[in-house]
Amino acid sequence: MKLKMKYNLAVFFSLIFLLLSCKDDNQKRIAENEKAIQRREIIFTNVQKGWVFYDTPVTEASENSVATWSEWRIFLAELAQKPKKTIGAFQQKSKSLTKKAMALNDNIPFEFSKPQIKSRISTLITKVQMLDLFLNLDNIPDKKVTQLVAEINLELVSLQRQMDKIVDKSNIPVEEGESDLLKMMDTSRAIPNTPIIDPNIPRVE
Repeated sequence: MKLKMKYNLAVFFSLIFLLLSCKDDNQKRIAENEKAIQRREIIFTNVQKGWVFYDTPVTEASENSVATWSEWRIFLAELAQKPKKTIGAFQQKSKSLTKKAMALNDNIPFEFSKPQIKSRISTLITKVQMLDLFLNLDNIPDKKVTQLVAEINLELVSLQRQMDKIVDKSNIPVEEGESDLLKMMDTSRAIPNTPIIDPNIPRVE
């Protein structure tokens, strides 16, 4: 009888210990979940505040190119559409921005199809791809995301200012006499380099 009572007591205390342990585990899990939710909310808030792009042309050349360079126009329009509500919306937006940025390499207007423009487009694409990468990590580095947004804005300004430089250079009038000089240089290059024969010098047979 005493053995049975001891056994029952042992089972009873084991059950209590098990219940208390489960309760502690549940409380820890709930606390961890609450921290994770708070962290996601902080990340979302920081990303949302920092998600401010230069989505309108900042130079005359850029504004004019919107009408003829559809890829540039579509990319700026994509920048203008700010995600809302969830971090998942920002993740989807970053993927879309990457595709639109890569498309900038297609159909570049002839006047802008130059190394200095292409190199800036390449840098811009790299920055947008990094933004997409950071936003899709398990632990999103929100400070790096907002920093990248600022860097992308700098690349956008740099690209548009380079457009203006190219347009300004093409509009510089040719100085008087410069056009004739260039023509003469082209003509001289076209004349074959043949030796001049002096008729007074006897030819050696």
